[in-house]
Amino acid sequence: MPELPEVETTARLIEPHVSGRRITGTRVFWERTLGGDSIRTFRRKTTGKQITGVRRRAKYVVLHLEDESALLVHLRMSGRLLIEPDASKPGPYVRVALRMDDDHALHFLDVRKFGRFTHVGDPAGALAHLGPEPLGSAFTVAWLRDALRNRTRMLKPLLLDQTFLAGLGNIYVDEALHRARLHPESPSDTVSAPKAKALHRAIRDILRAAIRRQGSSFDGFYRTPEGQPGDYQHEFRVYGRAGEPCPRCGHPIAKFVVGQRGTHVCRRCQRRTSRPRRRARPRA
Repeated sequence: MPELPEVETTARLIEPHVSGRRITGTRVFWERTLGGDSIRTFRRKTTGKQITGVRRRAKYVVLHLEDESALLVHLRMSGRLLIEPDASKPGPYVRVALRMDDDHALHFLDVRKFGRFTHVGDPAGALAHLGPEPLGSAFTVAWLRDALRNRTRMLKPLLLDQTFLAGLGNIYVDEALHRARLHPESPSDTVSAPKAKALHRAIRDILRAAIRRQGSSFDGFYRTPEGQPGDYQHEFRVYGRAGEPCPRCGHPIAKFVVGQRGTHVCRRCQRRTSRPRRRARPRA
């Protein structure tokens, strides 16, 4: 599933082509992609509207419309957004096609049909459940330290929780935890202040580097809107490298399941912590 760097890359690359453009036609080839609206309703809400801006929020591409509504695009497993010069010929796997006033089209392709292309009247309300952005000003070392301390969940499932922190997924959580020398199964409230600082820095450094490399492509699904693969997969330290040596210590990378997600870790560099046992009270 595309994560923050891949979705950020997609939003940045389509923005120059659609921002300021007016939607002159809407075609829907898979109604379930709309997340509840009928095709007729979706057409009515979108056709004739101008796209005023494009941004990313968590794992969503947000296309703002002139009436303050928005289109939320969630790529899920295999979704892609493409700008096509010929709006009259959508290719295979196109689920939604928006014709622009310059006769180009924004196509939403989705081989597995898990993605969503939805219209919302109140984008701020629709996204209000999400946690802070890892690259935003609200995500500070102090916030992360206190947020970890005030919860008792395992680190990896907590970091994957979009209501806790928005945009992270399996790849970049594994990479950040390795860089910060934290075990994915350690309880969040056992993370020390120095380790929280290291995790904060690791998350930001990795995400920024991945965005510069236009994300990670390790299968045939993720491609940029220009049809190019990302390049950050060549920088992976642990993800997808089970059995290979840890780049820090040489110990073999292990793979196991945490919270139903395949997880990569160096057991030597990333020691699992646990809460201290409470001492039994002496009998009177």
